[in-house]
Amino acid sequence: MQSTYSRFTVLLLSTLGLFSVLPGTAQAAPVDSANITKRAPTWGFPYGSTKVRGVNLGGWLVLEPWITPSLFEGTGNNGIVDEWTFCQYQDYNTAHSKLVNHWNTWITYNDFVAIKAAGLNHVRLPIGYWAWDISRGEPYHQGQLAYLNSAVGWARQVGLKVLIDLHGAPGSQNGYDNSGHKVSYPLWHTSSDNIARTNAIIKTLASQFSSQTDVVIGIAPLNEPAGYFGNDVLSVTRQYWYDSYGNIRYPYGTSQQGALIEVIHDAFQPLSYWSGFPPGPFEGVMMDTHYYGIFSQAEVSRTEDQQIQSVCARGRDIGNFYLWTIVGEWSLALTHAQYINGRGVGARYDGSYPGSTYVGSCSGFSGSGATFSQSYKTFLRRFWEAETQAFERGAGWVFWTWKAESSDEWSYSAGLNYGWIPQDPTQKIYGNICGY
Repeated sequence: MQSTYSRFTVLLLSTLGLFSVLPGTAQAAPVDSANITKRAPTWGFPYGSTKVRGVNLGGWLVLEPWITPSLFEGTGNNGIVDEWTFCQYQDYNTAHSKLVNHWNTWITYNDFVAIKAAGLNHVRLPIGYWAWDISRGEPYHQGQLAYLNSAVGWARQVGLKVLIDLHGAPGSQNGYDNSGHKVSYPLWHTSSDNIARTNAIIKTLASQFSSQTDVVIGIAPLNEPAGYFGNDVLSVTRQYWYDSYGNIRYPYGTSQQGALIEVIHDAFQPLSYWSGFPPGPFEGVMMDTHYYGIFSQAEVSRTEDQQIQSVCARGRDIGNFYLWTIVGEWSLALTHAQYINGRGVGARYDGSYPGSTYVGSCSGFSGSGATFSQSYKTFLRRFWEAETQAFERGAGWVFWTWKAESSDEWSYSAGLNYGWIPQDPTQKIYGNICGY
């Protein structure tokens, strides 16, 4: 799929000489430093000198069964597996009342105060397309935008930066429940209407927040498009990143730049796949890669030391990439939390996931931190230090997630409470684990 607007934008901005790259740690494309000083806006955060240390507000404005299992189990309907079916299979007033209560209570101003007090500087805020557009008869409920605006206001009050992440797109970009609609094959990339609707939302976001870059530092125009399905997805994704660049970086419809950064996801491809992309250096583009060492049989079969070795190796790749790169999602999980693969779907670690082989029991490794042994908590701290060391080889990290009802290994706030996450995220007690 091609976009006339995008091709025109690329041609126009290239002609005007407006493309250059956010400085990376290596292999940065050459730029005219004199001109870039004159034309580049002041970014909302000093990415060249200060690391991103942040947390995701997961499960708030996009429901996920594993983060808030009580919301789903309380429906009494096993067929409710995502936000789509949460709205589809319940009476409207019943579903809406539950959603509004959840929006009002899951994340509040006090959470922003606590996040700031934990020494963090960013929050990544996932939100679905349906907050803006249910014009094709989707069953979703609306009302999330008031909370998005509240979140930006709370961040301004306490001194945090916000990255707005479009977590779900029409048709689903990956088929996961975290896209809002769990399906066997994603359809976002198959429809020009889906793409147009998504682009319209990004334009709306950029228009609204280009004047609030003291707080909102960037927009991630699409979370985790499923590039592992092949070129059909990847070609559309690449074109969409071009479209989003014009929409986010030039929100005024002219050659005047805004100060919002476009944060593109690697689409589950090695960073090397994106080398030299986009052609002709762009200015104000950041790469987002996600790291979870549990979503294959080989990964969940690793020893603790092998998990640390793996993340340290990933840090070397991140540090060598030419764009500023953040790890926008990661956790401390070694096993599978309940519903992490979907409601009613088993776990690879204990062999209950289709096609998997038993490695061990998840008991004592997932759930309440009160059940974790001291040796496991010690490992979680070592793993924390290895991951943050690795990811700070790039521009920094955003942990997934701030809260979870019953999966403390995924919860930043639980890690703080139990002590395997330090109150000061720069504190290290195990030295240079990765040996960089």
